[in-house]
Amino acid sequence: MVGYLDTVDHLTARQFVLAVKKLADDISYGSDKSPFLGSGVEYAQSRPYQFGDPVRSIDWRVTARVGRVFVKEYEAPKRMPCYLLIDTSASMAVSSVKRSKYAVAVHLAGGLAFAALDRVSPVGVLGVGGRDFRIQPSMSKDQILQWLHRLRHYRFDEPTSLGRRITELAPSLPSRTVIIVMSDLHDPSALPALKLLAQRHECAVIQLRDPAEQSLRGAGLVRGREAETGREVVSLGRRAGVNTEHVVGELRRAGLDSLLIETDRPYVQAVRQFFRGRDLLGRGVR
Repeated sequence: MVGYLDTVDHLTARQFVLAVKKLADDISYGSDKSPFLGSGVEYAQSRPYQFGDPVRSIDWRVTARVGRVFVKEYEAPKRMPCYLLIDTSASMAVSSVKRSKYAVAVHLAGGLAFAALDRVSPVGVLGVGGRDFRIQPSMSKDQILQWLHRLRHYRFDEPTSLGRRITELAPSLPSRTVIIVMSDLHDPSALPALKLLAQRHECAVIQLRDPAEQSLRGAGLVRGREAETGREVVSLGRRAGVNTEHVVGELRRAGLDSLLIETDRPYVQAVRQFFRGRDLLGRGVR
């Protein structure tokens, strides 16, 4: 069964783009020094004036101290590419409220992509569900719009492949990269793969949770069908699903920045504070 995000959020294509760009503005506000989004040039050194150097580059403080004209030299920042890992598996699309985990993930991916692009960071995307979806990092706004509209389609039968895709992605990254994962982390192999990835790259995890996943805890005997495989399961409610507290603890112990988002609550302010407060979007400048 195939779905489309309009049936969830009631947004036309134009409204969707406007919502994504507004989110990008909200995330960018006050985040000039952040790793995924930081901007500007860095002072490197002062050197003696040479004929042809612009007057505006004169280092007046050093010039006054040594009695000779010196100019400032700046080092242009090199930006790490940014990869957005979006969970397209079935458990992301199943929802007990109006807004699904998948809808939130796609909205966030678009906002983060445009925010990073505004700070001259190339952006790529990797789907970590059943479909083959990978876009190499680029500076094209048109490309972002194209993959966003493709991602608005989803299926209720996609398996999760987060752990495997992370393992496959890591060897293909030629240099240090910013990686943002948006997933419910239902894949048990994801945590070990994320821990290894974080040893060489800047990683952040946005964990998404439907309110029904929390309310099932302690509900007694639960009989259900696994969304991603169709397999019928019988379990104690307190053991059903993902133990969010355990996952958050594991991420913290691994030194991974993480944010938990409940799909029935506002999240834009939390996302902005997450990136701004940890200076995540500034560490991408090298």
